Amino acid sequence: MNTPLAASYVAALPDLISQARFSTYLSAVGDDPARALALYQWNLQVSSALLVPLHVLEVLLRNAIGAAISNQHGEDWPWSAGFTRSLPDPAGPHYSPKQDLLTVARRHPSTGSVIADLKFVFWERMLTRRHDARLWDKHFLSVFPHAPNTRSIRSLRDALRGDIARIRILRNRVAHHEPIFARALHDDHRIILRAISGRSPVAADWARSISGVDNWLAHRPA
Repeated sequence: MNTPLAASYVAALPDLISQARFSTYLSAVGDDPARALALYQWNLQVSSALLVPLHVLEVLLRNAIGAAISNQHGEDWPWSAGFTRSLPDPAGPHYSPKQDLLTVARRHPSTGSVIADLKFVFWERMLTRRHDARLWDKHFLSVFPHAPNTRSIRSLRDALRGDIARIRILRNRVAHHEPIFARALHDDHRIILRAISGRSPVAADWARSISGVDNWLAHRPA
């Protein structure tokens, strides 16, 4: 996995990648172009592997939260005035869950299509304490049945929200092809799998078994 890179790669690729982007990797390895390209390649490969558990988490998370909302507001919750009123709607440049839902619900005829099109941050914001009394106190354990039962529901919800906030930053960096090599990726991976496990330990085991993340983390270039 750490096979030396061909000299032609080292000569040609940094300029094609762009010096501005490549400089981050050069700085991390003492300005050695061969080592920097090896780190860039590894960053690309571990990012690709992480897409598997990130995919599983995002699909399971939005379906779980969607199920909780359905339990409270009915299957047609994207068009429920009661649910829409419960969402924050900050002014200005800040993200608005209410406006996101209204925009997406106008585009799609079905709840499933709305769930698939809402931004990841929408699901993160659904895990704030704002929704405890009207949603999570009653429905958290029904949709996250494998969350640790030694803690209060509000503590579990808050811990999951913290995990999802961290994961969202990683997800966005991976999606935009940014460096992630300086992150504590072992911890990131553990947190992703923990978040999946609250919904389904079987799904977490599956995601880990097919992703190859552990293998890439064990073979980071020296």
